[in-house]
Amino acid sequence: MNRLKAKIRDIPDFPKPGIVFKDITPLVKDPATLRLATHLLLQPFLGREITAVAGMEARGFIFGSLVALELGVGFIPLRKPGKLPYDVQTVSYDLEYGSASLEAHIDAFDKNDRVLIIDDLLATGGTAKASCELVEQLGASVAACAFVVELDFLKGRKQLEKYEVHSLLHY
Repeated sequence: MNRLKAKIRDIPDFPKPGIVFKDITPLVKDPATLRLATHLLLQPFLGREITAVAGMEARGFIFGSLVALELGVGFIPLRKPGKLPYDVQTVSYDLEYGSASLEAHIDAFDKNDRVLIIDDLLATGGTAKASCELVEQLGASVAACAFVVELDFLKGRKQLEKYEVHSLLHY
């Protein structure tokens, strides 16, 4: 885990004063640490009945696609409104500084799908919880949620109490 932590850069006062942003750019730039992070994210789910991986826009696309590829299942993008060309299901949720929405195609999941939700970071848990709700509204079940980084002090895991949560790095 120290190899991964060494590739996470702190950016003070971004996106606003008082916040220390955890920048994963150095991690994804380096093929060895990107491969390691992908392997560690998917490890607990090998041999489990995962039928799809979903990732939130935008950094969840990076890790979600790689994990889906390694698990041999499809990847479903959970997008910001107006980005998908077909009929969509939408879930809105509150952020600490406003509100947001996520969408997926209405035929993105089958009713028997067991979905692994992936993102780069778990903070307050609002986006992850909305992602779980979106998957369930579309008839699938959430097998688990996995994150590269978890900001423990923001208690986002509490939003996901009914789901299995796996995080690689804790701050």
